[in-house]
Amino acid sequence: MRTLCSSILLSVILFVSVHAQEQKIKYPVAKKVDHVDDYHGIKVADPYRWLEDTNSKETADWVEAENKVTEEYLSKIPFRDALRKKLTDLWNYEKYSAPSKHGSYYIYSKNDGLQEQNVIYMQSGLDAKPEVLLDPNKLSSDGSVSLGGLAISNDNKYLAYGISRGGSDWREFYVMDVQTKKLTDDVIKWAKFTGTAWYKEGFYYSRYDEPKPGEELKQTNEFQKLYFHKLGTPQSDDRLILEDKENPKRGFSAGVTDDEKFLVVSVWEGSSTKNMIWYQDLTDGGSIVRLIDKPDAEYGFVDDFNGKFFATTNLDAPNNKLVLIDPKKPGKKDWKTIIPESKYVMQSVSFVGGKLIVTYLKDANSKVSVYQPNGKYLYDVKLPALGTVGGFGGKQTENETFYTFTSFTYPPTIYKYDVKNNKSELFRKSAVSFDPSSYETKEVFCKSKDGTKVPMFIVYKKGLKLDGNNPTLLYAYGGFNIPILPSFSVARIPLLENGVVYASACLRGGSEYGEVWHKAGMLNKKQNVFDDFISAAEYLIKNKYTSPNKLAVQGASNGGLLIGAVINQRPDLFKVAFPMVGVMDMLRYHKFTIGWAWVPEYGSSDNQEQFKYLIKYSPLHNIKKGADYPATMITTADHDDRVFPAHSFKYAATLQEKNSGKNPTLIRIETKVGHGAGTSTSKSIELYTDLWSFMFYNMGLTPKF
Repeated sequence: MRTLCSSILLSVILFVSVHAQEQKIKYPVAKKVDHVDDYHGIKVADPYRWLEDTNSKETADWVEAENKVTEEYLSKIPFRDALRKKLTDLWNYEKYSAPSKHGSYYIYSKNDGLQEQNVIYMQSGLDAKPEVLLDPNKLSSDGSVSLGGLAISNDNKYLAYGISRGGSDWREFYVMDVQTKKLTDDVIKWAKFTGTAWYKEGFYYSRYDEPKPGEELKQTNEFQKLYFHKLGTPQSDDRLILEDKENPKRGFSAGVTDDEKFLVVSVWEGSSTKNMIWYQDLTDGGSIVRLIDKPDAEYGFVDDFNGKFFATTNLDAPNNKLVLIDPKKPGKKDWKTIIPESKYVMQSVSFVGGKLIVTYLKDANSKVSVYQPNGKYLYDVKLPALGTVGGFGGKQTENETFYTFTSFTYPPTIYKYDVKNNKSELFRKSAVSFDPSSYETKEVFCKSKDGTKVPMFIVYKKGLKLDGNNPTLLYAYGGFNIPILPSFSVARIPLLENGVVYASACLRGGSEYGEVWHKAGMLNKKQNVFDDFISAAEYLIKNKYTSPNKLAVQGASNGGLLIGAVINQRPDLFKVAFPMVGVMDMLRYHKFTIGWAWVPEYGSSDNQEQFKYLIKYSPLHNIKKGADYPATMITTADHDDRVFPAHSFKYAATLQEKNSGKNPTLIRIETKVGHGAGTSTSKSIELYTDLWSFMFYNMGLTPKF
């Protein structure tokens, strides 16, 4: 790294004064270094490259200074404490997950209200007294250790569970005796992007080699390996099942069928929806067979049935279909289509009680249908409203399963489902303090720049006046084949109660309309995603829901990239922006941790043609000097090893340097938190307190709590 000689740039922290709202902000400005990269003959400066060294004292000093500025700003918002209390009160209700059945046991999670982490319970029957199986709150004093996966052995004697420290994607696995609640001596380290798949006296899992000291949250994750761990033995004795020394980006996700006849491995390379399926017949100890040996489509193993395999695929079926594959005649010409592709997207399939339960997406709402194993349609599962359903897990031999239904104004509600009689029974209802009857939800379709119809949900208090003066929050994601579906959030209640309109747009890049919709928002078509979002914002303004002076926008991860891109392209359209844990440096994202896995989605600057479109929208590289940006609060966390926090560091430093407007530009850097999963209750409350305080304050509004 080269540094300029100018004395003013040798100082790590400088201060400049800018007016923001009613406060004067003295921003910490990072030093600038003379670092330039050559991308296919094009010189690109990277003056804040040193912020990628997250272990350095310079970076630590900058982080501390930025957090101090952010806290000083937020602490002066007069209603911040009242909002924190309101959120704390709202959060304080019992929360349950749907139970899963394991032999005579039912296992589920519960939070009494304000516990930092959910507690795992078990009971021998639905009417039996529950007992604590595992309390992760006892694993750390501050709630920073969270659970990262649970699996019960097939004989129901052992529980394997993973833990995450500080929100990292790294997992440590431990084993507990279910009856005694005592830990065994089994410990697994350096596991990542994996669960545990039990087989007889042990389990399969995937891991990476131990990273270099100090590089645990930064080093590129390559050469994943699949192992089998036998109970009672050290990890060093674990049996290597699969590795690929020629393909460093290849990963292995293992599962074992309920009858323990087959090991099934999904072989993946990055975020591509294309994968392979390999298997091993465990009854004869044969070698691993490459059932599907070309990553030409997406394949999802469902279950085995009479020695054959149910699998979903989008091969020649962008909306997905279900096929039956005979491993003795694995050629695609011999596959049998059980449930063909339909106009609705096949989202998931489970095989429970001898029936195939299929969840579809219809305009980003759930639809559930039940079929015979031969594909004969039986009936639909009647859902309580338009919204999102999840669950229907279980075994072929069990006639009972559970599902959870939710929507924007429908708190998560758990139902018990009788597969044989197609009967749903209310099992647990949320006790959150919220009156759904006071609000309305509307689904609209706005036209994007190229004429594509983009669905958007709009939620608001009944009696809303369309006068263009309503504070509004627009959220979206738009990528990685992930749908953004109706869901309930306790954190949004203070917004709705204060007249905020909440809008959720289903942009291209997701899976709301299958693989065609996904492909229309990836690689060189990523601009479609930004156009869709801008069109959604313009729809809200044109139809008098809000105005640019009352419109806030939010997105996280790939959605953080989205927000960074659209406020570069249309800073005039928004008043407040929340780019959260975002992918901001599109030229270097693939250099850190698992970033390389996103190349199939984004492309890579190493490729000359892909570099040409990446440089055009990369949030970091398209910040306009002298532009009047929205009030912006960037969020990231020190243990985010999914999207390396230096993305947000460099982006914040650049935006603070170039933004000449009066709106504030802050960065909120959390500690002992990762990309989002496993965040403790208190940290979540603090985050939303700061987000909503910042939003209301910069809109010039005083909410009532």
